[in-house]
Amino acid sequence: MCGIVGYVGSKDCADVLIDSLSKLEYRGYDSAGIAVFEKGEISVCKAKGELKNLTEKMKKEHKPYGHCGIGHTRWATHGEPSDINSHPHGNKRVSIVHNGIIENYKEIKDFLIDKGYTFVSETDTETVAKLLDYYYEGDPIDAIIKTLKDVTGAYALGIIFKDFPDTIYAVRKDSPLIIGKGEEENFIASDVPAILKYTRNYYLLEYGEIATIKSDRIEFCDFHKQNIKKEIQVSELDMDAAEKGGYEHFMLKEIHEQPTAVNTTIAPRIVNGMPDLSECGLTPEKLKSYHKLFIVACGTAMHAGMVGKYVIEKLARTEVTVDIASEFRYRDPIIGKDDLMVVVSQSGETADTKAALQLAHERGAEVLSIVNVKGSSIARESDMVLYTHAGPEISVASTKAFSVQMSVMYLIAFEMAYAKGCIDEAECKRLTEELKNIPEVLEKTMQAESKCKYIASKLITASSLLYIGRGLDYALSMEGSLKLKEISYIHSESYAAGELKHGTISLITDGMPVIAVATQSHLLEKTVSNIVEVKSRGAMTITVCKEGEQFAEGVNDYIVEVPELEDVLMPMVTVIPLQMIAYYTSVLKGLNVDKPRNLAKSVTVE
Repeated sequence: MCGIVGYVGSKDCADVLIDSLSKLEYRGYDSAGIAVFEKGEISVCKAKGELKNLTEKMKKEHKPYGHCGIGHTRWATHGEPSDINSHPHGNKRVSIVHNGIIENYKEIKDFLIDKGYTFVSETDTETVAKLLDYYYEGDPIDAIIKTLKDVTGAYALGIIFKDFPDTIYAVRKDSPLIIGKGEEENFIASDVPAILKYTRNYYLLEYGEIATIKSDRIEFCDFHKQNIKKEIQVSELDMDAAEKGGYEHFMLKEIHEQPTAVNTTIAPRIVNGMPDLSECGLTPEKLKSYHKLFIVACGTAMHAGMVGKYVIEKLARTEVTVDIASEFRYRDPIIGKDDLMVVVSQSGETADTKAALQLAHERGAEVLSIVNVKGSSIARESDMVLYTHAGPEISVASTKAFSVQMSVMYLIAFEMAYAKGCIDEAECKRLTEELKNIPEVLEKTMQAESKCKYIASKLITASSLLYIGRGLDYALSMEGSLKLKEISYIHSESYAAGELKHGTISLITDGMPVIAVATQSHLLEKTVSNIVEVKSRGAMTITVCKEGEQFAEGVNDYIVEVPELEDVLMPMVTVIPLQMIAYYTSVLKGLNVDKPRNLAKSVTVE
């Protein structure tokens, strides 16, 4: 949620802040704003809506000019999207930008009202700004320490004080924040892509640390004002990867990047034809020792976990439970020291997933994380980490992250099955070779693009539709449905095909689209019978299946074929047309594909 930036140096601060925010808009686009030191005062400009609204407002009214300031792009939590609720918040003495949620903001607000403060916004953030002002007596660090002792919740804060016009202060708890180190200029940002244009060097800020950022130096101290020395990190991200590269939208670019992303993720982890996950300490001996696996994730990552469950249980004969992270803690799960929790998160900052991880540690279980962002909170708190190598994923609707997460699940399944003696070396090598060849097959799958665009044209007037499937196809139908609903705003649900007659079939009306995922050979006959059931009740049927699959006349209105692999690996290719159907449905409806309403890329609050 939300993106924050800060800059201090010799450049035009407003220009740098706007440029950096443009790389973080995937984190929220309900509003944007900046606060810049200008002629000894804090000059604030902010606007509801996308970042372009802010830039247009500055052209018409006033663009603050200075060399130090902070900026924000918002995903609204407390208070509707509006100019007033936009960040930065504060007064003439202090201004802040905030990512996170302050849980006890009402208590703080009531306290400050009693002290004579007034509030203009509905946000939780304004309470922190006013509390900083209340405690400020000339020393910003003292004010920050006193304020945060009173604050409960998650936060990453960029703070400026009028009395220190060449300095930014930064602090965080749970929400991500990095400190960029340049040449006679320095930065703060929620994510590395925001500063890649200016520097690859950065520090990871930890909870309990306060950063003081000037143009010529960066200093860190703890809440006791003791100095802290930190190790500098160097980003390996390709700046071009954060640009569209000629594609109309980031989502389409990222769909087409999947062959490369999968290859980059799996190739280093195949040694002598066998999976090798020892880089993180996940040895065959460890894999053999676990009693049970818990896969915990949210949204698309959870669907990758569903694929992992099917494949691990089938091949390694080990019990796997998949949990939505936001529900995991509240069911008081039975997890202990002989179990492994696998947490999956593209950003590595997902709040609910991180909370589940912490519970697993409390219960004595080991935690393996599958994440895309090096140095992220989840990666740092896990016992073992397998990084995916998808590169930056800018579109809010996840595509390539899903594919690389699935590919890691396959490597775990293959090595675990071999370690437990469920498959022999020859079979493990055969399966691994099939996985290794997937990137080439994905390239071939991209040829379905024009067919997917045509099918999308048949969906744009639909008010509701269903996705159905069995086994691994059910997991993929869940992902296909999520993709469609989040970017096309068409009501869409996924159901296990065998559940239709238990109530769902009552929803079928004439012309209602039903997308059937039917790639599992041993379940095909049953899935076809379900397609016939909905067809006979008036549905428009669209089936995603293997190349050359034969159906009786009249079963399908439209068919999308994908290259044939053995059943267990079919999800890797099946997801491509599902992503493309969702993408083109949104495009043909004239919607903002990369920035769907009400959504943000990284969910860093519960």
